Amino acid sequence: MEKNRKLKNSELDRKTVTEFKDAKKTPLIIILDNIRSLNNIGSVFRTADAFLIEKIYLCGITATPPHKDIQKTALGATDTVEWEHKKSTLELVDQLQQENVQILSIEQAENAVMLNEFHPQPDQKYAIIFGNEVKGVQQDVVSKSDIVLEIPQYGTKHSLNISVSAGVVVWDLFTKTTSS
Repeated sequence: MEKNRKLKNSELDRKTVTEFKDAKKTPLIIILDNIRSLNNIGSVFRTADAFLIEKIYLCGITATPPHKDIQKTALGATDTVEWEHKKSTLELVDQLQQENVQILSIEQAENAVMLNEFHPQPDQKYAIIFGNEVKGVQQDVVSKSDIVLEIPQYGTKHSLNISVSAGVVVWDLFTKTTSS
């Protein structure tokens, strides 16, 4: 017998689409602010599926399913994760704040809180905003955010692909909100 045998797909105990939709969700919403890469959008859907994220808002120029390049990386997650397109990220932020959702922009900004130092409050729903691959989160959206979170980086680039940033932030907040 092999010491670390890889599991077969049939052994992964995956939820069906119905089981996913009925499952208790992580109190996180993802907002994609003008994301231009269809592969990045699909990748974020897969991350959202992996961690039972409540909903994704696709804002501005962010493309929406169905699209073959989104599907290629989402691998069916567009069928499980609830999503909605909104024309204006700023109007969505206003709406969510009225619903008592805390808005977290993921950006490098003055007075940003480092992700590793952020401690989510129990029973608080959060919306995390990821911005355009070149321009980041729009300044007016950053200005309206309750908190700006920054992913600590120690190399020379100080830049991560949006799909990587989403994976890092969602995993971090998932572990912090499900363990409290």
